[in-house]
Amino acid sequence: MKKLLFRTMFLALLFLFPVPTMAGVDVGVSISLPPLIVFAAPPVMVVIPETYVYVVPDVHDEIFFYDGWWWRPWEGRWYRSRHYDSGWGYYQRVPTFYRNVPPGWRNDYRDHHWGGKPWNYKPIPHQQVERNWSGWKKTNHWEKQQTWGVEGLKPRTQSKQAPKADQQKSKAKPQSGEVQSQHSQPQHREAAPQQSKPAQGKPDKAKGKSDKGQGKPDKE
Repeated sequence: MKKLLFRTMFLALLFLFPVPTMAGVDVGVSISLPPLIVFAAPPVMVVIPETYVYVVPDVHDEIFFYDGWWWRPWEGRWYRSRHYDSGWGYYQRVPTFYRNVPPGWRNDYRDHHWGGKPWNYKPIPHQQVERNWSGWKKTNHWEKQQTWGVEGLKPRTQSKQAPKADQQKSKAKPQSGEVQSQHSQPQHREAAPQQSKPAQGKPDKAKGKSDKGQGKPDKE
């Protein structure tokens, strides 16, 4: 009887007060990492025209380099690393640079054409890209180098026009001050008539003189 009673009390306690570890069960889903790519030699890259995105064209998988990171899509997800052959980590969204990468860039690379124009691209060792990407971007290196090697390509001017728009906004800001000054002008105009009060006494003096003049005939 005692054993049955203890069992009943134990089950009742478990029901009323569950074990804390049950509430802390890990329900996270692990995300698998992409397989490593074996390179027979250090990768050689090209820069995609009208961007500062670098790509490894002679590898089946898409591998990009942008702003100091190596990037690659795999099974609908994106991964990045500081190294082209290891250290890949999951990235939660599509990187912004990928919007400027045309889906048919491989065909353009193979045909040596970009936008219907001859594309004389220059292979770049990955060490040069990793070492110089920041300076090239700041100095508009590829615009100056025959516009990415594309004959007759006109560089985009949107980035140059953006500062002008900012300048117009900055010039437009003083308008709020001008409006305030216009509102403050009527205050000076209302105060102006008050300064004419001393002049109102002059006609009284003139009247006094005329009165004296009228009194002279009485003395005669």
